[in-house]
Amino acid sequence: MNTAGVPWANVQALRRRGVDAQLVVFNRYKLHSEADLSLERRGGFLRKQATQWSALARLLPKTDVFHFYFGLTLVPQSVQFPLLRALRKRSVMHYLGSDIRGKTPSELASGKRAGAEVVGSYDAIRWVPEAEMIPPGVDVASIEPAPPTDRARPVILHAPSSRRRKGTEHVLEACAGLDADLVLVEGLHHDEAFERYREADIVVDQLNAGWYGLFAIECMALGKPVVTFLHDEAVERTERELGTRVPIVNASQQTLRERLKPLVASAAERKRIGGESRAYVERVHDLERVADRLLALYARL
Repeated sequence: MNTAGVPWANVQALRRRGVDAQLVVFNRYKLHSEADLSLERRGGFLRKQATQWSALARLLPKTDVFHFYFGLTLVPQSVQFPLLRALRKRSVMHYLGSDIRGKTPSELASGKRAGAEVVGSYDAIRWVPEAEMIPPGVDVASIEPAPPTDRARPVILHAPSSRRRKGTEHVLEACAGLDADLVLVEGLHHDEAFERYREADIVVDQLNAGWYGLFAIECMALGKPVVTFLHDEAVERTERELGTRVPIVNASQQTLRERLKPLVASAAERKRIGGESRAYVERVHDLERVADRLLALYARL
C-alpha cells in the first residue's frame, strides 16, 4: 500500500541515487495512486493469493531487497520471510503508524522475521524497540514555501483522513468563536489537497495519536505553524537524538483552544513558528537524508 505516499517518495529518492527501485502495490490507493505496478488484486482469498504468488515469482529473479510497508507482504508472512532467507534475498518491514499503534508484541512478532524493522518516529519505536528510526521524507526542494499571511482573520486548516482518529469534533469545538475561519479538507486527491494547504495560516493535525505524520510534515515544509498532540517523552527523545527542537505547537483536546489563541492573534508568531518549521523539515525530513539512511540500512542487511 502506498500509505501517505511514503513508499513512492522513498522509491523516487532511491532512483535519484541510481538504485533500480520499484513500487508494487496490491491496488492503487485513492489518495496516493502512484505506483510502478498495481496487481489489481480482486476476488476471494484464493484468487488474491494466486495474484500475489504470481507477482512474487516474477519479482524474485530480479530483486535483491524486498522492502515491505504497513505490515503487509506479498504472500503470507509465515512463508514470505523463510522463503526469502532460503533464496538469500534481503528484507525490511517498514511500519508507518496505525499498522502498529496499540498492538501487542505477539501481534507484531511476524515482522521480526524480516532482516530489519523500521519505524518513522521515536513515538512509534515503543511498539518495536529493536527497530531503526527513519523519518518519513518529502522532497523539500520542490516545495515552495507559502508563509502565513498577515490577514486579521486567519485561516485554520484541518484535513482529517478519519474524523474519529484525528479528533475532528474537538477541533470544531475549539475553533468555534475564534476570530478565524476553519477549513476542512477531506476526500481529495493529494495533489488537490496540497494546493488547499498553501492557503492556510494555521494547521491543526490530530489530537489522539501522539505524533505527527506526513500531512504535518508537508505543511511545515510550506512554512506553516502546525498544532497537534505529541507525547512529551517522544518529543524529548527526538530532540535529544536528532539535536534539534521540534517546533510543533503541542496541544491536547482540552488545551487546543488556548494553544490556538496566540496564533490567531499574532501574524508575527505564525510566521516565526512557520519559519522554524520549514528549517526543521529541511534538517529532519528531507528525502535526500532519508535516502542516505535507507542505503545505509540496505548495506547492513
